[in-house]
Amino acid sequence: MITIRTVATENDILKCRGAIQALRPLLTDDIYFEAVKKTLADNRQIVFIDDESNDAAAVAVFETGYNLFRGKYIYIDDLSTLPTQRGNGYAGMLLDWIIDYAKKENYEEIHLDSGVSAARTDAHRLYLNKRFEVTSLHFVARV
Repeated sequence: MITIRTVATENDILKCRGAIQALRPLLTDDIYFEAVKKTLADNRQIVFIDDESNDAAAVAVFETGYNLFRGKYIYIDDLSTLPTQRGNGYAGMLLDWIIDYAKKENYEEIHLDSGVSAARTDAHRLYLNKRFEVTSLHFVARV
């Protein structure tokens, strides 16, 4: 049975490792657990597809907040599916869960950034199909 669960235990964090590392390979096993704990302590949540196997099939990491520009918002940091599980609709299920959560909790907007490359075409198609709009460019200054 497939369910969407929120990370609540250390075992859940470990269950999500493969899907998170598929998107964030620099989070090696030796730093993964501590990095996720810091992320969760910084006003973020992780939801995941639990198909009753040892590994989460897909994960979404998101933060909630309020600012002058967005109002009450959700920002999706990461959305990742295990390579062996891609094409099963799991990322779409997680986006639907977040959209429903946003509606129930009266959030005004959901944001995410996505890299631009040919490898991201399927992800971009998903976001557009879920009615996300391209609204800006994202700039970074490395210091």
